Amino acid sequence: MKYVIVGTGARHVMFRSAVTETYGRNNELAGLCDTNAGRLSLSANTIRNASGNGVATYLAEDFPQMLSEQKPDRVIVTVPDYLHHEYIIKAMRAGCDVITEKPMTTDLTRLKAILDAQKETGRAIAVTFNYRYTPARTQLKDILQSGAIGEITAVDFRWHLDRVHGADYFRRWHRHKDKSGGLLVHKSTHHFDLLNWWIGSTPAEVNAFGRRTFYTPQMAEQLGLTSHGERCLTCPVAQKCDFRIDLEQDEGLRELYLENEGNDGYFRDRCVFAEDISIEDTMQVGVRYANQVSLNYTLCAYSPWEGLEVKFHGTNGELTHRHVEVHGVFGGKRQKPTGEGMTTILHQAGKPPAEIEVWHGEGDHGGADPVMLSYLFDPDAAGTDPYKRSSTHIDGAWSILTGIAANQSMATGNAVIVDDLLAANGITLQRP
Repeated sequence: MKYVIVGTGARHVMFRSAVTETYGRNNELAGLCDTNAGRLSLSANTIRNASGNGVATYLAEDFPQMLSEQKPDRVIVTVPDYLHHEYIIKAMRAGCDVITEKPMTTDLTRLKAILDAQKETGRAIAVTFNYRYTPARTQLKDILQSGAIGEITAVDFRWHLDRVHGADYFRRWHRHKDKSGGLLVHKSTHHFDLLNWWIGSTPAEVNAFGRRTFYTPQMAEQLGLTSHGERCLTCPVAQKCDFRIDLEQDEGLRELYLENEGNDGYFRDRCVFAEDISIEDTMQVGVRYANQVSLNYTLCAYSPWEGLEVKFHGTNGELTHRHVEVHGVFGGKRQKPTGEGMTTILHQAGKPPAEIEVWHGEGDHGGADPVMLSYLFDPDAAGTDPYKRSSTHIDGAWSILTGIAANQSMATGNAVIVDDLLAANGITLQRP
């Protein structure tokens, strides 16, 4: 199978390594494409075992030329979210299938363009929802589909981003809602996809509240950072700011971003307390699903710890899962929890609660990435998936619709009927 990758930032490394190393025997990386010539060169020079003259590189404006010359079977899209649709559509119209990072896109106009092009071309789109493949999350699906808690009636789901990971979304391009859709699209897409998959349904009605309450100029003043600069590198108060990031001291960030700023003017270390940030950091969403399951969802991007808490209510009991990824964030440092970071408790009606031994895996994202990559790049060896974790453009669309509807609800103060939202934008989307 022949591949090309468009977007050579941090997220492309996993796919590049899978194609050229882990699954290199049956796959070939034929081209790389990016807006930044420096990052493009850095990626190409990193590839081991590249034969001949190495992997061909193309600037973004030459993407059609790359497709024409290299004739790939699949295009891997790892550009910023608001640009996904451009490359997905061009790839499909050139006769290629697509693998894209989540979210598939950020708004309804771009979504309609992707769905129309897919219908027109018949090409396949795989959206990489690696959270489905995390052994502990897969185990929840296994327990739920076994009927252990009966019919699922409601879910409480809380996601905590700490003051290192959470803050990072407010210093990069993600901090502008027109580029990321806000955290309810960029980040929560993972969570809303998990919910669609866990409960076997899709959102019907969404009501949401959210605001930026922590990453603000006012908070900078409270923290004694009134004279903060545009970016950490040149900030006069950086040394007393717990939220600073030092691009010079991090080899990976220095090579990938700091040393390539001259090519595109992109600063990876903008101040998290800037006035022009347009995304929320505190969000709560209520959802009614098509199968009448209800959801209460919270995302906090400045928590003192990182992880998730989810409780499934059922007609025969409750299933609770908690994952503490990081304890306590002080001065930009993160501390892994001591002992077991994950607990799953099954409490069936009429029985005492029982702690379930949590499934574990090896590799990034809690063991998810190796499993997902095997299904993407060596499906014959991976075999049949009893949990149906692979994701198409249909899954990609439903995963972002909760966040898009939530954004509209926050903007208008009204609940949003998803079918009405789709109809108003000329989108036809089949429910599972």
